[in-house]
Amino acid sequence: MTVEIPDPADLTVVDTDVAVVGSGGAGLMCVLHVKDAAPELDVTVVSKGAVGRSGCTRMVQGGYNAVLDPADSVDLHLRDTLEGGKFLNDQELAHTLVTDAPKVIHELETRVGCFFDRGPDGRIHQKAFAGQQFDRTVHRGDLTGIEIMGRLRDQMFRVLPSELEDVRALDLVLDADGELTGLTALDVRTGKALLIRARVVVVATGGSATMYRIAAPAREKTGDGVAMCWRAGLPLRDMEMLQFHPTGLLADQARMTGAVLEEGLRGAGAYLFNAVGERYMARYDAERMERSTRDVVSRAGYTEIMAGRGTSAGGVLIDISHLGKAEVERLFPGMVERTRQIGQDLATGPVEVSPTAHFHMGGVLIDRDCRTELAGLLVAGEDSGGTHGANRLGGNGVAESTVFGARAGDTAVAEVVGRALREPDRAQVAASLARTYAPLSRTSGETPFPLTAELKDAMWLGCGVVRDGAGLRDCLGKIGELTARLEHVAVPGPAQVNYGWQEALDLANQLAVARAVVVSALHREESRGAHYRSDFPEQDDAQWSQYVVLRGNAEVETHQVQHTRLSPEEVS
Repeated sequence: MTVEIPDPADLTVVDTDVAVVGSGGAGLMCVLHVKDAAPELDVTVVSKGAVGRSGCTRMVQGGYNAVLDPADSVDLHLRDTLEGGKFLNDQELAHTLVTDAPKVIHELETRVGCFFDRGPDGRIHQKAFAGQQFDRTVHRGDLTGIEIMGRLRDQMFRVLPSELEDVRALDLVLDADGELTGLTALDVRTGKALLIRARVVVVATGGSATMYRIAAPAREKTGDGVAMCWRAGLPLRDMEMLQFHPTGLLADQARMTGAVLEEGLRGAGAYLFNAVGERYMARYDAERMERSTRDVVSRAGYTEIMAGRGTSAGGVLIDISHLGKAEVERLFPGMVERTRQIGQDLATGPVEVSPTAHFHMGGVLIDRDCRTELAGLLVAGEDSGGTHGANRLGGNGVAESTVFGARAGDTAVAEVVGRALREPDRAQVAASLARTYAPLSRTSGETPFPLTAELKDAMWLGCGVVRDGAGLRDCLGKIGELTARLEHVAVPGPAQVNYGWQEALDLANQLAVARAVVVSALHREESRGAHYRSDFPEQDDAQWSQYVVLRGNAEVETHQVQHTRLSPEEVS
């Protein structure tokens, strides 16, 4: 059964003032700020899953970095963030993050209704996270994301945006003059396409780490926002900087494989062992040991596994049982439960873990108010690049989502003034529909599922924790082959709730982002943060204190990093 490509004239049209694509921490903070500042504006949330109950913010276990203690300082938080990012950061974005984070924590408590853990003195408790010189991570046990997203979801019932659930964004569309008019979208349940006309569009869909064999994010995070912006001609930066978290669960073929055991474990004193019982971090960072940054600890674990000192399942071991069963259960109830679900027990013994693809530091170029090169288009959260440089610190992720989500909302209120709804270029809409419905209109061809598996393997082996030029070129060739094969993928109808079709659409976005990652990784001939090349193993500040920007047709640019707040020399 094939499905015909719809005529643009037959689409349901949704008109709104602000379209927010994504319903994680960035998306819902944006909605909240728009509606609180300008309740008369119509806001529409476009969410690939359930609003507030999908995405990755709710998966955050560890916490939220913010300067609250008088003994701490914004300058120290900035220094930690820049050192962690190996000074590749856009320092104005990083400064915005650390400056706004305390204000947003206050807002989350007093306006959104979040409850964070408190110490005996009644103050918000802050715990240790790796890579930080001060214990500044705010948390709610080890289920911080659920607390934040649950309360933000409650706020949606107060401010009442229009919600399009199970609707995936397809393409940004412009008018004949090149001005943003909105986007095309697809109702996953009905299989019908929509045209959403908006005065301002905010993209906040999350990252794309699911293009790797072992990955931590929610399944729906397939690079949709970045791919959509890329197809619209927006430049991308730091795309080679894909972070691997060092402690992802290993659970054979179960979906739990790759799920993160959070940073707080190492902060609380967990040890990492290889299969022969060595506490191997002594070989890689003898001073900080397990509290070293994620890039170092991930590479150490990967190296141990590849050197034959891993477990039979291809992992290493994390052990915090020396704190005692009751204390581990008290400190980390969520993670204890998670390990018991797969037949292991964090409270009583070591648990098998592996590096897992986790977070993309690269993304769309933005300014500190989330503006992009396309007027009316704002980008917030993991879809943007520059804040974290070459490596994100644990606890800075959910801070970024909510800080820049809030800013995007404030900016949207200002941007909407004077922007009228526009008529889209029908040819662009038709092209988007043709691309989207093509797999359903073919009578024969491969299914997308094997192609997705091949992409995950290619990225894991060729552009993973450790890379080199030959492997990257092989990976790029494989991506080209898979992109060509995707052009012939066929999925039988009907269009309603068709997982094969959704897989094909996900794969198209993953391939677009994967190509950008590999092209950028080939270009950067040094090692820095999450980007480690075995053929260029040293960090080369003389040649590579630069960030990589991709523009249309994979044109590669490099730009000198501006040390507007702090230089490496000032901390050496």
